[in-house]
Amino acid sequence: MPIYLILALAVLAETIGTTALQASQQFTRVGPSIIVVVAYAISFYLLSVTLRTMPVGVVYALWSGLGIVLIAIIGWSVFGQVLDVAAIAGLAMIIGGIAVIHLFSATAPH
Repeated sequence: MPIYLILALAVLAETIGTTALQASQQFTRVGPSIIVVVAYAISFYLLSVTLRTMPVGVVYALWSGLGIVLIAIIGWSVFGQVLDVAAIAGLAMIIGGIAVIHLFSATAPH
């Protein structure tokens, strides 16, 4: 399986886990709480697989950056959280940083 697909699945699992964390209401709801634990376990396993071929700094930057952007979008669209101009600008910079790593860094596989 291509390394970026594995990393994308790790990000997806982390995003599901973090969304369920919000829905768990501080682990007081059993269903979402179970999803949190399972999704994070899957995410960390897939993250560890990517570390076989990519440096930890690059993997973590991509994983956390994409997770931040996706969770911000989910927070806005699902939970009605407000994103002001500064938040949107910051998210755009994260996306720009991810693009720079992917397109120009010799440490990331292309």
